[in-house]
Amino acid sequence: MTAKTMFEKIWDAHIVHEEEGQPSLIYIDLHLVHEVTSPQAFDGLRMSGRKVRRPDLTVATMDHNTPTWDLSQPILDPIAVTQLDYLERNCKEFGVTLYDRFSPLQGIVHIIGPEQGHTQPGKTIVCGDSHTSTHGAFGAFAMGIGTSEVEHVLATQTLRQFKPKTMEVRIDGPLPNGVSAKDVILAIIGKIGIAGATGHVIEYTGEGIRQLSMEGRMTVCNMSIEGGGRAGMVAPDDTTFEYMRGRANVPQGSDFDKAIEEWRALATDEGAVFDKVVIITASEIEPHVSWGTNPGMVAPVTGRVPNPDSYDDEGDRESVGRALDYMGLEPDTRIEDITLDRVFIGSCTNGRIEDIRAAAAVAEGKKVADSVYAMVVPGSAAIKAQAEDEGLDKILTEAGFDWRGDADIIVAHNASFDRAFVDKHSSVSPNKTWACSINDIDWLGRGFSSSKQELL
Repeated sequence: MTAKTMFEKIWDAHIVHEEEGQPSLIYIDLHLVHEVTSPQAFDGLRMSGRKVRRPDLTVATMDHNTPTWDLSQPILDPIAVTQLDYLERNCKEFGVTLYDRFSPLQGIVHIIGPEQGHTQPGKTIVCGDSHTSTHGAFGAFAMGIGTSEVEHVLATQTLRQFKPKTMEVRIDGPLPNGVSAKDVILAIIGKIGIAGATGHVIEYTGEGIRQLSMEGRMTVCNMSIEGGGRAGMVAPDDTTFEYMRGRANVPQGSDFDKAIEEWRALATDEGAVFDKVVIITASEIEPHVSWGTNPGMVAPVTGRVPNPDSYDDEGDRESVGRALDYMGLEPDTRIEDITLDRVFIGSCTNGRIEDIRAAAAVAEGKKVADSVYAMVVPGSAAIKAQAEDEGLDKILTEAGFDWRGDADIIVAHNASFDRAFVDKHSSVSPNKTWACSINDIDWLGRGFSSSKQELL
């Protein structure tokens, strides 16, 4: 029998029909839905007289447009109101489970899926959102899809896809102290570039990945898309099973033990061949930030922004030069010398309880500088409640953070935050945003400094 990768096992188990030279038809085990990419899909069902084929395998939540302020207050953005209203009506009409903005189970779609036990190893999972790869941390094949594909899955519970190639990213050895999952994925993207995994499903392996918590693995898989990947995956292990044990929608008791046996068998076979392999030595990874205008423009916090003259390729020189101009940075500027405007902790990448605990540990006993605006948005109602039970909100607010309600900050329809990339509007001009790990904030032991950039 030919040795298979984990992705190949899951793909082969879900093929409904395949024909040479054509996309395969694969079965979808879980369809996650939100208010932004679903209205036209539901309209398409309505116009064709179709129903949702498997409402029991479809879960919706309000997240992209939900306000981070008082949920009892009216939403001001008319587009946000319309999309939220449509989702509520569509879910009611088509019999789809909905976690609305007042539900104790509401949250960012890629946080509530694992939190509520919908995300499980071996599943095929889709959502009309690019960061669906988050769920691959559980050993699932999870990918973002477009609105027309959302309609196709709602109607048929299947999806037409060409089979992606496979890629292994191995982190050899243990991670150094102070290096987080966000640093790992930024270092990976810095190495492979924003198109390095195009057309591939990435499996993250090695000791440096195994030592991560489930929250950390979700962060890594979440940003597979920023490296060009179709999806990202980590094989399930004891860390996975302990996270899942006892959660709603997960098998219970002896059924859970039986499921574990099946889930362990998903691991890539010895001798299986990947189409591409990237190996990174864990001890060489430092805390990272992204300094420029795409996620591949990264540097360790002890490093410098690049000099365009150091690049041989003319296109690279021009790209780096434009990014430096946009960010208002001089070539070879030390990362440590660049100050901050804003600190944001949240999103589908870093809005989990572990992230908030890390932020509170850094902030306790310190004060946010007067020139810095710092905000925390828990990724779900459950995480917000847990953080408040642990007193993390008090630590953060006493330090000067703005503690918001559970919601997502993605497309800025919630009028709570500006998604900051080139050519996007902002309250400051130009808008300058960095991605980094929470640990990076105090990596040098200096507390919170004055600011010139945003920190995500």
